[in-house]
Amino acid sequence: MHLTALPCAPRPGRLTEGPVWHAADGDLLWVDISAGLVHRGELVARDDDSGLPDLRLTATVALDRPVGAVAPCASGGLLAAAGTAFVRIDDTGVVTQYAAPALPDDGIPRRMNDAKCDPRGRLLAGTMAHDATPGAGALYRLDPDGAVTTLLSPVTISNGLGWSPDGRLLYYADSPTRRVDVFDHDPATGALSRRRAFADTGPAGVPDGLAVDTGGRVWVAVWGAGQVRAYTPDGTLHTVVTVPASQVSNCAFAGPELDLLVITTAADGLTARQLAAEPDAGRLFVCRPGVRGLPVPPFADGPAPASPYPTSPHRARGSV
Repeated sequence: MHLTALPCAPRPGRLTEGPVWHAADGDLLWVDISAGLVHRGELVARDDDSGLPDLRLTATVALDRPVGAVAPCASGGLLAAAGTAFVRIDDTGVVTQYAAPALPDDGIPRRMNDAKCDPRGRLLAGTMAHDATPGAGALYRLDPDGAVTTLLSPVTISNGLGWSPDGRLLYYADSPTRRVDVFDHDPATGALSRRRAFADTGPAGVPDGLAVDTGGRVWVAVWGAGQVRAYTPDGTLHTVVTVPASQVSNCAFAGPELDLLVITTAADGLTARQLAAEPDAGRLFVCRPGVRGLPVPPFADGPAPASPYPTSPHRARGSV
């Protein structure tokens, strides 16, 4: 199946990333990594006959460092993976330090990259070197009590994260490998095991952010290809979404029914000629893929939200 995504109204960013549907507030969050911006927007009517909504930017918070991703908090406000730490952003935009991983003392400048909450509301976040030095990154887990655990090291560009409908598989991309891997995931402890290859993006481009739908299909943003590719649970290519911007960075299911696919792109690094050929590079895009996505839980720093995932292994199935 082939689909085409339409651009949304917010102005292009430099390295637009990290879309996440804030279910509690009914709007979308996303970031512009290198600009250090956290954006919020609402779905609005589109002035055409596409049947798709548009986005309207409603608020922005500027940080003093790059911001890789943001997540709603169960207690209110937001948690951002920014610079080399985790920071809280309250409802008035005030930023405070929350926790930080212990990084190697090797002089390599690093930053946070993609991050997402697991089925129990723990935040997984990865790092990379600013110059993408091979093996300089890692994948961490931030627990609600502030404890930080290293889950995977070394990696180069820690990227896409998403869980299967039963919460027992984690899909993960270290982008330069040009593949998405899958781990067994223990929902109770957050432990990972048995890493193996899931899907290869091949010569088209490198895997970036990803999202999972209720049928277990994995929707992968393919940087350099101008595509989002959906793979069935056995790794077979199922759907290709064409995006009129080559650097597709991430995707997320959004809207009250989680039936919209919001896609982020980047203009960073493109030449003047490339930008002329891709005038919408850096914008958000939207399509309706005919499936619904899995809800992403908020960071569980308050009363535990009802998990969107089944608790039994025998059942398959949040203002800036």
